[in-house]
Amino acid sequence: MHVLVRDNNVDQALRVLKKKMQREGVFREMKARRSYEKPSERRNREAAEAVRRARKAARKQAVREGLIAAPKKKEMVRRPSAPGMAGPSESKAT
Repeated sequence: MHVLVRDNNVDQALRVLKKKMQREGVFREMKARRSYEKPSERRNREAAEAVRRARKAARKQAVREGLIAAPKKKEMVRRPSAPGMAGPSESKAT
């Protein structure tokens, strides 16, 4: 896995790395490997995951076909910026 560090901005590179690791499932696998999982528990978990995936796929298909209403989209909540930090819509008075 490669992450480019631009303008010596290590913090941004770390954020990008964490996001990539999250997408790849590295954190989930690390958590799973912390303790031993019995084969029967693993089968049960994988079967439950398969059921969840199948239900999600069926739900998406039903929404596409118009059989059920699409879920309401969550509204983005804008947090006020910290004092002294000018955002894109704010301008600093000099």
